[in-house]
Amino acid sequence: MMGQGTSMIILVIFMGAFMYFGMMRPQKKQQQKRQEMLNGVKKGDHIITIGGLHGVVDSIDTTAGTVDIDVDGVFLTFSLTAIRTVNAPAAPQAPKADDASDANDDKGYSEGDDNNK
Repeated sequence: MMGQGTSMIILVIFMGAFMYFGMMRPQKKQQQKRQEMLNGVKKGDHIITIGGLHGVVDSIDTTAGTVDIDVDGVFLTFSLTAIRTVNAPAAPQAPKADDASDANDDKGYSEGDDNNK
């Protein structure tokens, strides 16, 4: 016959396992993902700090744990942990080919309308 003490021990073990898999493990995975993001920061990346400041990474000092960011020509030094989001630099887009005939044809009036000429 199973005593009350044994069932209480099983319940405590079950609750401990539930807390680990339900709370601690996801938090550990989130911390690992954030650390990988911070380790992957490189010069030229667009970042957003925890304060909402947008800038471009200019240099990184891994020994001091700091990053210098360029915010419209102003260079600021932040702790690496102050980075909230890292976005890779946008690839330069190819310039659109301007069609001269489309630009001349779109004048806002029709050819038969003599009042707009």
